Amino acid sequence: MKKRPNDFSLVKFSSMSALNTDLYELTMAAVYFERQMNERATFSLFIRSYPPNRTYFVSAGLAQAINFLENISFSAEDLAYLESLKMFQPDFLTYLERFRFTGDVRAIPEGRLFFVNEPLLEIEAPLIEAQIVETALINILHFQVMIATKASRCFQAARGRQLIDFSLRRTHSLEAGLYVARASYIAGFAGTSNLLAGRLFGLPVYGTMAHSFISSFDQEIEAFRAYADIFPERTIFLIDTYDTIAGAKKAAQIGREMAAQGYNLAGVRLDSGSMASLSRRVRKILDEAGLSRTKILASGAFDEYKIKEVLDRGAAIDAFGVGTKMGVSADAPYFDMAYKLVEYAGREVLKLSPGKTTLAGGKQVWRFYDRRGKFHHDVLSLKEELIPGGEPLLQAIMEKGKVKVSLPSLEEIKRTFQDDFSRLPERFKSIDLEVSPYLVRLSPELRKRQQKLVREVRKKELGES
Repeated sequence: MKKRPNDFSLVKFSSMSALNTDLYELTMAAVYFERQMNERATFSLFIRSYPPNRTYFVSAGLAQAINFLENISFSAEDLAYLESLKMFQPDFLTYLERFRFTGDVRAIPEGRLFFVNEPLLEIEAPLIEAQIVETALINILHFQVMIATKASRCFQAARGRQLIDFSLRRTHSLEAGLYVARASYIAGFAGTSNLLAGRLFGLPVYGTMAHSFISSFDQEIEAFRAYADIFPERTIFLIDTYDTIAGAKKAAQIGREMAAQGYNLAGVRLDSGSMASLSRRVRKILDEAGLSRTKILASGAFDEYKIKEVLDRGAAIDAFGVGTKMGVSADAPYFDMAYKLVEYAGREVLKLSPGKTTLAGGKQVWRFYDRRGKFHHDVLSLKEELIPGGEPLLQAIMEKGKVKVSLPSLEEIKRTFQDDFSRLPERFKSIDLEVSPYLVRLSPELRKRQQKLVREVRKKELGES
């Protein structure tokens, strides 16, 4: 049977294709090309507002964004597709054939905390290049920032207990599952169940067993014994298939058998029921069997809210498998992230749309700390300003399309997050209480420049005196 041209089996997805963009990016680029408008432009990428119960964001995804910028191109197949649309002139398609990103990038490093209206990244490049990369940059950074921020809230709620990413089967694609594993690891998770993420990013991998494994045996205890025979050094039993307490007693029996052979039962997993009370009863059963080293892992619809709830009720849980609600950031599944032109051809620009006014010009973010080393406030300034006493957050990452610094390892990024998070005042870590936003001031020069430009734009565009 002849395959249809649009068969999914024929689709070859390339994450580095410049077609990872919206149509209007290319129609705008085509107009720029025809009008020879390709001077240097600066775009700022930032988040306009906080979702409910969010008071900060975690920088994540920069490594993937830089990799995209280093490798972006239009393949022969991409160009053939664009030609088939009969929208673009041949000379523009010829330009795209040679397209590469040749601009500069300044960004807040991964693992750092940042706040509303602070540029996470700024691009300075020829206008066409900076325009075409918009959609992909938002897509890459938005997702990992969203997940890392959600994961950090779970990390806070867990009060030092281990967290494992169990989200892969419900993330919104296989690729999303990879970056959930990465972003959650940055924000304090111990590892993931996702084997490909483990291989690609060097993450620790964890796993137990499914209810189907238990029910495939004639008796629950046979399933436990079979698993322990094959994996004696990393045995974790799922104990709620039939009855959690009965399962715990069987697990304790096998745990004693393992101990007689010189092995320790690593853990048991709870996946249903009243986690607080069940975990305390299971803990007692294990301790009475001499299995005080055996950990209790809990899974099942956990996020920061449920983790806090069960721990507030005195749960004896040592680790949490956190899946769906973290992997899709269920309570805040999107951020209002924007990528806006702030300067073109040496001219600062802004927009005055209601609720979406932008700040003109390239920026720098300066962080100030109190005497205890805690975050005190940030100052948003023009790029060229120096603000005494502040730490500049935006760092030069790329120049002329080439990476100019060694990007940190994932372990280094994780330590960066942990250091920043330890410096964030406790009131901003609350997971369910509204607090006043963290203070981000505009420098006097930025404020003055903004007011002047608003007057000029109103006069020019609106005829105001």
